[in-house]
Amino acid sequence: MAFEDDVLAVLLRLRPGELVTYGEVAEEAGHPGAARAVGNLLRGSGLTDVPWWRVVTAAGRLVPGHEREHAQRLRAEGVAVSDGRARLRRARATPRPPTGRTARR
Repeated sequence: MAFEDDVLAVLLRLRPGELVTYGEVAEEAGHPGAARAVGNLLRGSGLTDVPWWRVVTAAGRLVPGHEREHAQRLRAEGVAVSDGRARLRRARATPRPPTGRTARR
């Protein structure tokens, strides 16, 4: 459960309009290289109170099969979306302190 808790902590700190990639979530959660595991967690969790729509691929692609809802939620938060991709800002506005394993060292 540590991985899930670490990832959820990162996601719950995201503010409206703030986008991250699956890789950034994994890194900030203290699990670098676990981008796919983050995606699998979000896909299988069924958690409705977690802002899943604020996570995109490194290329800005939206969640396959959920593009319409994903785009609507992002646009409602002021994020530019076109052709199934969100416009990513390469630098996070406010760097977050790491959580998870790297924070415990």
